[in-house]
Amino acid sequence: MDFPRPLSIHAPFPYPTNTTKTTPIVAMASIPTPAPSPPPSTKGTTTTTTTTTAQDTLQPWIETPLIYSAQMSRNAGCNIYLKLENVQPSGSFKSRGIGNMMLEASQSTPPTTKTHFLCSSGGNAGLACATTSLSLPNSTATIVVPLSTSPFMVQKLKDAGAQVVQKGQSWIEADTFLREELLAKDTPGVENVYVPPFDHPAIWRGASTLIDEVVRQMPEGQKMDAVVCNVGGGGLANGVCEGVHKHGLEDGVKVVALETEGADSLFQSTLKGELVTLEGITSLATSLGARTVSERTWEWYRQMKGGFVSGVVTDKEAAEACVRFLDEGRVMVELSCGATLAGVYKDQGRWLREQVGKGVSDEEWKGKNVVVVVCGGSNVSWEILEGYKKTFGF
Repeated sequence: MDFPRPLSIHAPFPYPTNTTKTTPIVAMASIPTPAPSPPPSTKGTTTTTTTTTAQDTLQPWIETPLIYSAQMSRNAGCNIYLKLENVQPSGSFKSRGIGNMMLEASQSTPPTTKTHFLCSSGGNAGLACATTSLSLPNSTATIVVPLSTSPFMVQKLKDAGAQVVQKGQSWIEADTFLREELLAKDTPGVENVYVPPFDHPAIWRGASTLIDEVVRQMPEGQKMDAVVCNVGGGGLANGVCEGVHKHGLEDGVKVVALETEGADSLFQSTLKGELVTLEGITSLATSLGARTVSERTWEWYRQMKGGFVSGVVTDKEAAEACVRFLDEGRVMVELSCGATLAGVYKDQGRWLREQVGKGVSDEEWKGKNVVVVVCGGSNVSWEILEGYKKTFGF
């Protein structure tokens, strides 16, 4: 089967015929939004609070479109809105959190000092570090990755303008080399800054701007009832929870966080009732491959109680979701993002309804608004998707 070529992101999905308004989302396009049936009232109160970040001057991320998906809405039986983080400069949501953390560090560095950012992620965090460095004055980026990193990703990092160093057989060895050899190196006129992939408050603040935008972008008179995202180390999920909390929406909005089997440190923690460290990562969705989810993610799960749902899908379900999403929306995403989409497609939408709309009538469910974070990711190509089809036999 030949894959269809992706179309412009300006209109990746058909829009319903009852569109009543257009809302400017980004400078390059105005995205029409539908007028779905009014949802029931919520205890949460939406405010106009915005995140305090370093974004007022040199923002390394963009405001992304929020669009209605007719196909996914039909499958789920409710209104599905897609937050297209795949159009960020780095190709993923990481531009928000990593970008904000680096921006704050850059602004605290004296103007005469060069900022040298160092990151040990060969994936989306590394790409976000590289692309953000290009947007900040007087800064450079070095990405240290293990020898096992694919040439595909190494070249992407180089293309993004980063210096790439390959060291060690695993991420731990690469990160140790970065910290002990590069970060500790004292160069006159240069400030070395370590960029973690997910576990930093500034990263979570940056990620929470996603919710600031969604609150503004929802059709007039409508509110979101749930946000579906994935969780690896927890940077995105922490930002989503922080945004929901900041806008006073905990009582009305559920956060549904998906992982793949074999990279499900959060889900295993929920089963054991304590923070769990996996013995290893066996999932193909390596972007979700944190053996332990961040302590802050675990705190959010316990704090939000039933408002934070942890779910798991198989690698096959995630891969099928990637191919289906490409077919429906002409948008290519990596396997970790497929985990999020699989949570919507799973059991023809019944799994999502069980998590978000349990006990509500069919009519009430039709009026629910679910925001799906299309987190993007760069570890994907035609060849990779074809490989999934052969591996999983679909």
